[in-house]
Amino acid sequence: MIVSIDKFAGFCWGVVRAIDFAERELQTSSKLYSLGDVIHNAVEVKRLAKLGLETITVEDFEKIPNGSKVLIRAHGEPPATYKKAVTFGIELVDATCPVVTKVQERIKKFVDKNYQIVIFGKKDHAEVIGLSGVTEDRAVVILSLTEALENVDLSKPTVLFSQTTMDKETFALIASALKEKVKELVIETIEDEAVEFHAKDTICGQVSGREKKLREFAGLNDVIIFTAGKKSSNGKVLYAIAKDVNAKTFFVESKEEIDFTWFTGAKTVGITGATSTPQWVMEEMKSVLEDHFEK
Repeated sequence: MIVSIDKFAGFCWGVVRAIDFAERELQTSSKLYSLGDVIHNAVEVKRLAKLGLETITVEDFEKIPNGSKVLIRAHGEPPATYKKAVTFGIELVDATCPVVTKVQERIKKFVDKNYQIVIFGKKDHAEVIGLSGVTEDRAVVILSLTEALENVDLSKPTVLFSQTTMDKETFALIASALKEKVKELVIETIEDEAVEFHAKDTICGQVSGREKKLREFAGLNDVIIFTAGKKSSNGKVLYAIAKDVNAKTFFVESKEEIDFTWFTGAKTVGITGATSTPQWVMEEMKSVLEDHFEK
């Protein structure tokens, strides 16, 4: 049986950057705190915890020692977090993805112009909490066309943004519908060569660009193992894409979840994952499968 790893899978550069920030700090310090899981992947979080990275929340600021270093992960944080850090004498290590930072900056410009801010995303997602925080939580956060038509004030000048890991098809559907009903609508764009982001919306190009390649990879293999953290929003979207192409696509977070009965009659197995899936996890799963079937 041939086992291959999707060469387009693995960390997006924003996640790589955040992990690099954490590892560099831990080279000179035995303790670094992270605001929320630095990455939505349990096995990678455990690896970093062994190096001294401890996950906390903003509410823990008053409990940790004055002068502690706290990592802001790629998802970003609302302005209130930065103010609270100053209050408690905390040093922030800001690893916010530059794409997310760019979206936050754009939102602030439209807030200053008194636009209604609409964000296509998940209300409880860390990135959206940060984006909404820029508006002092006055943004209208929607997850579907129905929610958009029910909750957006169609009479106001409006700007539409997206969480960077959402699907482009739904975003396009919402944008089209609002364009017909809102007199003054801006569909916000980001084009920045420095961060390799050229989308016609605020969905990360590295996320949306995976779909075509993932469909091809899923179609080339008899069985697909899709590995990602159960909390990963991006992972859920990409898994659904692979599953749509190949019914024999199985979601696992760790090698212990692999069921070898999935591979009966299979000649090719493909291993892929989310933009928050470490390369070493996919390599580990490849070794597990090869060792099992060589016996």
